[in-house]
Amino acid sequence: MSGSAGSTGSSEVSLAKEALDEKKHINGVTADVQSGGVDVENILSTVISPSGKEVVIREKDVDDAMRLADEAKNLIVTPEEDRRLCWKIDLCMFPLMCLLYAVQFMDKISTSSAAIMGLREDLHMHGNQYSWVGSAFYFGYLFFNLGPGQYIFQKTKKMSKLLAVFIIIWGLILALHAAPTVNYASFIFLRVLLGCAESMVTPCFTIITSQYWKQEEQFTRISIWFGMNGLGSIMLSAIAYGLYIRNGTYSIESWKILFIITGVITIVLGFLIGFWIPDDPTNARFLTEREKLMVIARIRSNQQGYGNHKIKKHQILEAVKDIRTWLYFLFTVSSNIPNGGITNFMSILLHSDFDYSSRDSLLMTLPTGAVELVGCPLFGILAMYSVNRRYPILKHKLTWALFSAVLALIASCMLGFANSSKSARLAGAYLWYISPVSFICVLANISANSSGYTKKWTVSSINLVAYAAANLAGPQTFVSTQAPGYQGAKIAMVVCYACMIVILGVLFFVNWRENKRRDKLAAERGKDESFENTEFADLTDFENPNFRYTL
Repeated sequence: MSGSAGSTGSSEVSLAKEALDEKKHINGVTADVQSGGVDVENILSTVISPSGKEVVIREKDVDDAMRLADEAKNLIVTPEEDRRLCWKIDLCMFPLMCLLYAVQFMDKISTSSAAIMGLREDLHMHGNQYSWVGSAFYFGYLFFNLGPGQYIFQKTKKMSKLLAVFIIIWGLILALHAAPTVNYASFIFLRVLLGCAESMVTPCFTIITSQYWKQEEQFTRISIWFGMNGLGSIMLSAIAYGLYIRNGTYSIESWKILFIITGVITIVLGFLIGFWIPDDPTNARFLTEREKLMVIARIRSNQQGYGNHKIKKHQILEAVKDIRTWLYFLFTVSSNIPNGGITNFMSILLHSDFDYSSRDSLLMTLPTGAVELVGCPLFGILAMYSVNRRYPILKHKLTWALFSAVLALIASCMLGFANSSKSARLAGAYLWYISPVSFICVLANISANSSGYTKKWTVSSINLVAYAAANLAGPQTFVSTQAPGYQGAKIAMVVCYACMIVILGVLFFVNWRENKRRDKLAAERGKDESFENTEFADLTDFENPNFRYTL
């Protein structure tokens, strides 16, 4: 009896395999096959990866954009129409995204201004306690990226709505910094919660950027919205200055009012984000039905779509094995240890090291925001207009990242070692605010070069863990016993930027070499036309033979 049952089971599996072999792909849709009670997975096609492995494309695993891919396949879009659509997306999406990024940077640096407005004295801070105020924010940032952040945001199909909820929560937390019962311990706790709430802004913006803009357009867009950190710095410094010069005329301390103002602005923006920013292009109220299909057509070249909300373990493992993930990690640690220190100590440096009064220190922080506001978008625009110019090396984003890293190294040397000239040190402090261009390039690389929705989220989360850890460590390089010059922190900045230049060079070489290998392989194999919509199959960059890394 048992032998008969085994024979029957084998027969059923054979029938199922035969049925599977007969399945044909028709217009991107294949019917489920059942044979003898055995369910057969709905396989659309297979491709051979650049490493020579056969990769199975299943209907349940494809990108959300696949359902519109065939409809958009025969769509004819002129270059003029595409440019108009790009401008429309820019005008409808960018102002709100840029304003949010400005406000989230206001929230991060609010403690720096509050520190010279009486925060440290009112909360009875001493020794290195203020350094932990800066680090506490990134404890929350680190925890949420290591823990539930990626899972929650990848699983949801309402990413923008969920992000809006987090924005409103962080606005409430920020306003609570002014609570009458706040003390040092509760203030630290609020900073940790604030870090949790803010941690998803950058990865969500990176995902949104990849959903609407082509690879060659992404660096410029990220440069612009990241550069709005400069606008946030200007806005906060102006508000802080206005409050400080009227200190004593309010019923509560001026630094508490600063937190309330920024908190309320954040809450309002949260509601606007929830109302206007779509969860994906198919939900964009500002796009017509034809324009939604045009978005599909324009992002085909990215070899990526909107995303897939299934957590794929093999993509997580691939992200961990990818050398690029760890180059991003090392780069981010190197670039953000200085960032964590300067973000929290710039006003204090101006006050103690440069001997400006508290009032003048708030004014002297205004140029730092102007440098970042102009410099970061300028690098992105120069990179965009260099694509078709005479010098091919200038079209590579990593070239601009290396250039800005060299400028950051020079700025750090000026700040740290030009002890005989206050003007040179001040110029170095301002020039330092060009340094985010390199980090922007890495964000653009993650957006463009990490294909596969789970892999993209995983790489982004690992990178932001490095970002949080580095920013957490950054304030600790400013040791209270080294005040007012904090020479140890300045030397750490120089070392970090020297390492960063080497890492960027290695990243460039790794991507360049792999692209050359894939081009040679494609020439030998010929084009695989077995499946028309490979770009929307949610394949990783390791699996997709048509994928090329942006430099």
